[in-house]
Amino acid sequence: MAKKKKEKLELEIWAEKYRPKKFEEIINQEHVISRVKAFVEEKNIPHLLFAGPAGTGKTTTALVIARSLYGEHWRQNVLELNASDARGIDVIRGRVKDFARTKPIGDIPFKLIILDEADALTNEAQQALRRTMEDFSDITRFILICNYSSKIIDPIQSRCVVFRFKAMDEKHVRKFIERIVKNEKLKIDEKAIKAIVDIAEGDLRRTSNLLQAAAALTNKITEEIIYEVASLAKPSDVREMLNLAIKGKFDKAREKLIDMVVKQGLAGEDLIKQIYKEIYNLDLPDEAKIELIEKTGEYEYRISEGGDPQVQIAALLSQISLAAKKFKKA
Repeated sequence: MAKKKKEKLELEIWAEKYRPKKFEEIINQEHVISRVKAFVEEKNIPHLLFAGPAGTGKTTTALVIARSLYGEHWRQNVLELNASDARGIDVIRGRVKDFARTKPIGDIPFKLIILDEADALTNEAQQALRRTMEDFSDITRFILICNYSSKIIDPIQSRCVVFRFKAMDEKHVRKFIERIVKNEKLKIDEKAIKAIVDIAEGDLRRTSNLLQAAAALTNKITEEIIYEVASLAKPSDVREMLNLAIKGKFDKAREKLIDMVVKQGLAGEDLIKQIYKEIYNLDLPDEAKIELIEKTGEYEYRISEGGDPQVQIAALLSQISLAAKKFKKA
């Protein structure tokens, strides 16, 4: 029995393991938590709309609200759906409406429906959702979660109290990393921490996933391991490739590209985004950087439309070589 319990813990997803269970544990969203907590204490919440970047605590806050309202039996009174998987009008007319029309269990006078990625709902589904929110507001409250509130129709937004979640800064991501490293008894160097901060871009869910993937290989986490599990090129490799192109050594720059795309198996879509980041650090005048950023956007679009990543990035490297040559003459 003890062995099975240990295996279960080892298989646990860290994003869930380290998901806050109380309002006090939610990181860097004090402007939201203080107001939401007041609603919960009154045991009367309005419809809520949580908007903001991924991994900033939107779904976590919704689940903490559910646990705080209903206690350990919260699942009986809560319907949680991911709208990107169930985005059509039939789901709203079926599962959502059927759940919304039934009375709650316990002393809280309403049930809770959490719709994650609500900005993925079709316009027709949103119109049906608006009517459901109107018809059953006496016994059901909705928490809609999205990255972009602009994709939610105005009639729904007007029925919700809107909260905007802030992206995590480096200080908060580091604090989260230190918590996991301490609890999991890992060793991590400063370069690896910086790599996680750079890759995660304020997303705590991605931070925990990167750490768990790295820890599956070794308990001594380095920068190389982080970039390996993230399937991304090291910034130093991208920088070297770009500098070779700037110096007019196009063949060597192309060889570096082939090494990253073919031998290391890196995705062209990810690599071109890394190139975009590194352009700002190149030893070129601002006019050249502006021109190259425009070119990068063009080639990123070509890749997204089905263009061969290796061919398109090689073409971008040629543009970098030409731009460097042009601005050196000027």
